[in-house]
Amino acid sequence: MPHRLLILLASFCLYSASAQAHPGGLDAQGGHVDRQTGQYHCHREPCFSIHKKQQAAEQEAAQQHRPFSRLYDRTLWPHWVDADGDCQDSRAETLIRQSQQAVTFTHADHCVVATGRWHDPYTGQWFENAGALDIDHVVPLRHAHGHGGDRWRRAKRQRFANDPDNLLAVSASANRSKGASSPDQWMPPNRAYWCAYVRRWLLIKHRYQLMITPVEQQAIGRVLRHCPTSGQ
Repeated sequence: MPHRLLILLASFCLYSASAQAHPGGLDAQGGHVDRQTGQYHCHREPCFSIHKKQQAAEQEAAQQHRPFSRLYDRTLWPHWVDADGDCQDSRAETLIRQSQQAVTFTHADHCVVATGRWHDPYTGQWFENAGALDIDHVVPLRHAHGHGGDRWRRAKRQRFANDPDNLLAVSASANRSKGASSPDQWMPPNRAYWCAYVRRWLLIKHRYQLMITPVEQQAIGRVLRHCPTSGQ
């Protein structure tokens, strides 16, 4: 199968497909998401065709024991940018935004955050030293690259890498334990956050039309079956 077919994986179409009618409108691909289960259902073309090509690409990748994309380079995903030119990059802004008390800075220029009060939803721990925290990409950059992001332009990669909805201040150990894992490979140690975590994962995946694999979807579905219809 030509490698160019991987561009089709960026079109969001999950393994579960159904011809049954569901309430709500269809997206540009001819399908929609069931908000209660998180499953995506195809109802018309091109969703069905994209779905078939996705399955074929997954099978080919599995047979060749390779990921969807092996060419991830973090430097191609501009992150921790200072979009508004105030010297506070997206890491600093995330720390300021998520701190539950006023932060302090390492210098008078107010560029680098020193202290505050943060709750890490992954572990349930509290932190006051910014140096103990990493800023986690809920949907990791490497994961996004292998599920459609490898075909994006640099500007879209930068937008994804600095999207506030995709950034969480968490303990450095939790972030490094997660790595580039998807929900079928890793979930936060704090089970109370699982519902919120998979919903946030889906929010980002839907927003950027990143592919969701069958095993990933199955893991998300297992979590959502035990979640209330709203909130955590």
